[in-house]
Amino acid sequence: MFLGEYEHSVDIKGRIAVPAKFRSQLAGGLVVTRGFERCLQVYPMTQWQELSTKVSGLSLGQQEARSLRRILFAQAFDTEVDKQGRILLPQALREYASIGEDAVVAGMDTYFEIWAKQGWEATLAELGDEGNSVASTLAALGI
Repeated sequence: MFLGEYEHSVDIKGRIAVPAKFRSQLAGGLVVTRGFERCLQVYPMTQWQELSTKVSGLSLGQQEARSLRRILFAQAFDTEVDKQGRILLPQALREYASIGEDAVVAGMDTYFEIWAKQGWEATLAELGDEGNSVASTLAALGI
């Protein structure tokens, strides 16, 4: 389970340290891909395979399914945690998420996201403003 938020630096080669608490869950490899709000999503290989199977099962006749495939698969990058506990973030993905020297790793239960520090702060501010709306939606879902 990936929980919490952690600030980390991205080195000149595009590597970022994975929080120590997360590393054991990534022993089988991981996939880094585009997120939906200009962030990166990082999945342990087992979670990625489950997601991949679900997305690949969607009808290619649906535009949304084709778009989802493009978002998730086209720039996906499979990798491993190195001996220093870091992962490489490819240049194209760093550019997509506007990640420079400072980044935030945020746990999302079954995966985690990597954000540019400023993007994460803006997202948290938006979430604070949307709290009542989110609570109402969750209540309607019975959560």
